[in-house]
Amino acid sequence: MIMENKLNITHQVELAKAEEKISKQKAKQLFDSGDITKVEVGKFTGLSFIHAYLFEDIYDFAGKIREVNIAKGNFRFAPLMYLEASLKHIDTMPHSNFDEIIEKYVEMNIAHPFREGNGRATRIWLDLILKTEIKQVVDWNRVDKEEYLSAMQRSVVKDVEIKVLLKQALTDQINDRELFMKGIDVSYYYEGYSEFKTEEL
Repeated sequence: MIMENKLNITHQVELAKAEEKISKQKAKQLFDSGDITKVEVGKFTGLSFIHAYLFEDIYDFAGKIREVNIAKGNFRFAPLMYLEASLKHIDTMPHSNFDEIIEKYVEMNIAHPFREGNGRATRIWLDLILKTEIKQVVDWNRVDKEEYLSAMQRSVVKDVEIKVLLKQALTDQINDRELFMKGIDVSYYYEGYSEFKTEEL
């Protein structure tokens, strides 16, 4: 089932390519234009801003709370009927140290508020909280794809693994443009998108 899109693309592979290219260009613009400083840190409104920024040229639902239930493998994300309450709760969660920030990130992943593109938008959101609160960000290049995905799967029950994994990849190069661009590439690679390099778009 191909997702409805503003580009009127009807082939899955073509859509994936276009989505990757356009949204990576937007991620680059988010950083270079300074628009990233407009994001409300640690709040759903901030995540929604990032999501809309990345995907608004592709999907009508960019930045909007999903209207369907979604699952990945055997895991069902927050049911629709509880989604808004869940997002309100996440907004009130503290995020003043590393553990609190990752706990908030894990909860937002379980909420999975958008129809598509949750992981990519939420990892930028996570780095912004880390940057603001503890003056560090994740060097995603140092986080193995399989280890990350399995730690995120297990984080629903226990978040120790994802905390350990991300903690050892922290860096204080919080304003490094190259690190940001490479991080976007890795983030997309986790989701199976690796056709384009953000830096070259």
